Amino acid sequence: KANAWYASQPWLVGCNYIPANAVNQIEMWYKDTFSPDQIDKELGWAEGLGFNSLRVFLNSLVYENDPDGMKERIDKFLTLCHKHGIKPMLCLYDDCWNPESEYGLQPAPQPGVHNSGWLRDPTDSARQDTLTLYPKMEKYVKDLLTTFGQDERVLLWDLWNEPGGQGYECATLPLLKKVFQFAREANPSQPLTSGIWSQSPNFAPLNAFQLENSDVITYHTYAPLNVHSNMVNSLTMLNRPLLCTEYMARTLGSLFRDIMPYLKQKKIAAYNWGFVAGKTNTIFAWGKPLPDQAEPEVWFCDIYRRDGTPFDQAEIDTIKSMTH
Repeated sequence: KANAWYASQPWLVGCNYIPANAVNQIEMWYKDTFSPDQIDKELGWAEGLGFNSLRVFLNSLVYENDPDGMKERIDKFLTLCHKHGIKPMLCLYDDCWNPESEYGLQPAPQPGVHNSGWLRDPTDSARQDTLTLYPKMEKYVKDLLTTFGQDERVLLWDLWNEPGGQGYECATLPLLKKVFQFAREANPSQPLTSGIWSQSPNFAPLNAFQLENSDVITYHTYAPLNVHSNMVNSLTMLNRPLLCTEYMARTLGSLFRDIMPYLKQKKIAAYNWGFVAGKTNTIFAWGKPLPDQAEPEVWFCDIYRRDGTPFDQAEIDTIKSMTH
């Protein structure tokens, strides 16, 4: 069924998307900072590049505080995507970056620091009390996957970004199992996935669960093509659709000109990290803050400046040659 679904799709190509004026997932979806005009403008640029999909992060704290408002904003976002010929995948949970978060207005980005405001979801403290957490997770997952579970504007559900990250390792596995259980009980029409991203032996139980329970296989690698292709060769043996849901970091040698043609040739979906340079500061490399610089000489991620001019016109030409 997954292979038949994938065969019916065009070559899926896009990016991990957050508007330039949002520092994190809460700022994107919070009622006072959700910005449809900004999103509409940027999705126009994505459409112009030939992107037909996006990977977009939700946030359970926004849902918990304002479930109906959150669903209205997701609906509005899907309407804007549809207008631009884009089908997004929606990502529910995330193990990356800041351990705690607060609902409401978000702090300003730290100058020169990659993803300084990005949030783990659920928070560290919420994970300490699973008696409270699991019912909240069940409500969030089932409500969204029921509300939008037959919606043709949604491509698929990415249930958890980089589970086990930030030192959690297999501590996230019981939570991930619950999320898959709740998602299966909601029974959406779209595929479910959670992407593998670490080759560490400590992640073997997590990776095995993700690969066994994902309808389509998603993976992340910011490595150059020779390493990337080795990863693909091992995953191809599973005989299921492959989607690369994070790649492209210029200073690590993961480049559009190398990776994109390879992924297209293999009909592997291609989602680079970042789109418009903004409050996430992902033009700066992780672990290498440059607080005194407006921008690094070579951007780590992202494609466009806030005014819509590209970081590198040659990259735009490469992308368009793949998508048009």
